[in-house]
Amino acid sequence: MSGNMNLTLKVWRQKNKDAKGALETHNVTGISPDMSFLEMFDVLNEKLISEGKEPIAFDHDCREGICGMCSMFINGQPHGPKRAVTTCQLHMRSFKDGDTIVVEPWRSKAFPVIKDLAVDRSAFDRIIAAGGFVSINTGNAKDANNILIPKPDADDAFNAAACIGCGACVATCKNGSAMLFVSAKVSQLALLPQGQVEKEARVMNMVSQMDEEGFGNCTNTGACEIECPKEISLENIARMNREYIGAKAKAKE
Repeated sequence: MSGNMNLTLKVWRQKNKDAKGALETHNVTGISPDMSFLEMFDVLNEKLISEGKEPIAFDHDCREGICGMCSMFINGQPHGPKRAVTTCQLHMRSFKDGDTIVVEPWRSKAFPVIKDLAVDRSAFDRIIAAGGFVSINTGNAKDANNILIPKPDADDAFNAAACIGCGACVATCKNGSAMLFVSAKVSQLALLPQGQVEKEARVMNMVSQMDEEGFGNCTNTGACEIECPKEISLENIARMNREYIGAKAKAKE
């Protein structure tokens, strides 16, 4: 695509979680199709600041598709229309000159709005703290590398560990479920021998914390896998369910 673009943005503005929010319309001009979506927002915010207005709050950090911070609901899809990309990796060539783009925050009871497009995802941190770790002594890097792990298990663990905790799975789920996120964090440890010692306590504690945070239940619609920027598989949810059922049965013995 050649030439710059002029766009109409309808952006959600909200002072805090208790305030009533609304969509606010802004026009941006001269946008390069090679810009990322966040760079386009930088242009908009510079325009607002130059006009003496308050810039739009949105999360961002690495801008390399690694940190999971850039949580924007774009035209009804987490991270926009492209598959397997975060918002910072979404380029404006994915849109057309003259388009109207609606941008909203993640919509979930467990992700209250902090301001505008920024939401509080600390619920994920508390789930991880409940059990998403290995506390046994596995020795130094050389010792750990001496533990033989079947390649299929190592590959599955690595794929699960690719989850960046962005929350797109929650935002796109009609139930606001966090099962894909939690199952990825359970799987990345459950598949490795280092994670076996604490596996029962881990899955029970993490699932319990997930429920306490107010996330909804999974009904296997598959929207989470489709919208996940790292393409985390639904197989992880099945694995977590097996781990959980096994842990509950063992706890009753």
